[in-house]
Amino acid sequence: MKRKVLILCTGNSCRSIMAEALVNAKLGDCVEAQSSGVQASGKVNPHAKALLERKGVWRDDYHSKTIDTVLDTPFDLVVTVCDNAKETCPMFPKAVKTIHVGFEDPSGKAKEEYEKTYDLIEKELLPMIEKELCTQ
Repeated sequence: MKRKVLILCTGNSCRSIMAEALVNAKLGDCVEAQSSGVQASGKVNPHAKALLERKGVWRDDYHSKTIDTVLDTPFDLVVTVCDNAKETCPMFPKAVKTIHVGFEDPSGKAKEEYEKTYDLIEKELLPMIEKELCTQ
């Protein structure tokens, strides 16, 4: 059975969606990722979506969703990827380990910044999730 990870951000439009897509694409044999936002924007950043499509990891079911839509899911790990989400992370019905790995928001910046964020998520976050959920 796959372990479950929630990637939590503020707007769930860019960083958390990128992390969700990367985890599902690269660690999908042992982990199922979902993402949400503490104040979800309701839309995926178009530059993030274009990058994920170009990398071949986009799924049409990825979308921006609020935390209340996933609170009852029994996650094995919750990862906050922005400081605001870390500070406002809600309590989950089942005790769950939470880790924080912050990434700068590329929204509104040059397209190269999205690529940098994607690469950082792949290099820094994926090994942590793999260690937590795939090597036990």
